[in-house]
Amino acid sequence: MLDLNFIRENPEKVKKGVRNKGYKPEIVDRVLKVDETRRQLISEIEKLREERNKLGSNEIEKGKKIKEALRQLEPDLRAVEEELKNLLYEIPNLPLEKAPIGKDESENVELRRWGEPKKFSFKPKDHLELGKILGILDFEGGAKVAGSGFYYWQAEGAILELALIRYAFDFLGKEGFVPIITPDLARSRYYLGTGYLPKGPEAQIYTIEDEDLGLIATAEVTLAGKHADEIIPEQNLPLKYIGYSHCFRQEAGAYGKYSKGLYRVHQFTKAEIFIYCLPEESDKWHEYILKMEEKIYQKLDLPYRVVEACTGDLGAVAARKFDLEVWMPGRNEYGEVTSTSNCTDFQARNLNIKVRRKNGKTEYLHMLNGTAIATSRTSLAILENYQQKDVSVLVPKILQRYTGFKKIESKR
Repeated sequence: MLDLNFIRENPEKVKKGVRNKGYKPEIVDRVLKVDETRRQLISEIEKLREERNKLGSNEIEKGKKIKEALRQLEPDLRAVEEELKNLLYEIPNLPLEKAPIGKDESENVELRRWGEPKKFSFKPKDHLELGKILGILDFEGGAKVAGSGFYYWQAEGAILELALIRYAFDFLGKEGFVPIITPDLARSRYYLGTGYLPKGPEAQIYTIEDEDLGLIATAEVTLAGKHADEIIPEQNLPLKYIGYSHCFRQEAGAYGKYSKGLYRVHQFTKAEIFIYCLPEESDKWHEYILKMEEKIYQKLDLPYRVVEACTGDLGAVAARKFDLEVWMPGRNEYGEVTSTSNCTDFQARNLNIKVRRKNGKTEYLHMLNGTAIATSRTSLAILENYQQKDVSVLVPKILQRYTGFKKIESKR
């Protein structure tokens, strides 16, 4: 959430940022109104308590009246504080000045391209057809067991997924990232604190009945929660993690015609980049994460473009965001495979994570995340870009040391 003092002191600036993100700026006025009510109640309660402390032993009746007044006001204060907290959660993180202003993804800005989309001498197949012919991808079995949007990787497909994760871990391990395998479940404090909602039109989280637990949508949730309520010495930053987890997403809402197959599923495996850093260095580390993502896909030799999200496509938590979109022959266009976000101190404030400066002072640090590999979409791109005329699929050279084979061939 945003700093309440900052909102009080900069209401118009906050409204502008909220408006640029596509949210209604009236929420700022509501927060300030409830905050004023809260401060009035605090003042009344403190005045009554001070008066009570000054009472003499013979002023019993006056003491009873003060006690009764406090009995009524204190629950009112708790209710107002809860309302204020909930309202603060509705205010998104403000976009950084560098973020382009726009209403939605149609106004995102393409920054650059790498590689050329492959020109086939035959009519290419999409990943669903390839997966079925090769016997490596089973959506029918997944739907039977778990429902639509679930699937099985099998045979070489299962090995390909494991190879992608190991490749990402080895690559980023050499860059000083600490490998982490996180829980696949988290308490509500952590998925709400990182911006993942269990209800509403943007719902992602599957919650566990009668438990304060939800299946995580990304290891961002558990990597952010790892240092909740901690104060990290300045000299220990940055903390750089590469996390492994399964990701579960409801994917509520309607999506376009290119969301079929692996592009939008309810479960997938992901290697997630996460950095805790000093506030003044978050812009530098954000660019660094993007550079790592680009290197990963360059070594996979997959053509891509880098897109910067406009303010209307940043979502609630990100202050600035870059997407990396790989060429997908099955849809004859680029499709998102990674995203990296600078969340500034927004998540850190929610989860109470601070840095202790060398002078002893503390403040909220900055937190950044990015996708190294999402095995569903990356595998999709490999199958479609590396397919051959005989319906076999070549394995990218960088992955062959992990797979133990160079080609996936038809079982028919």
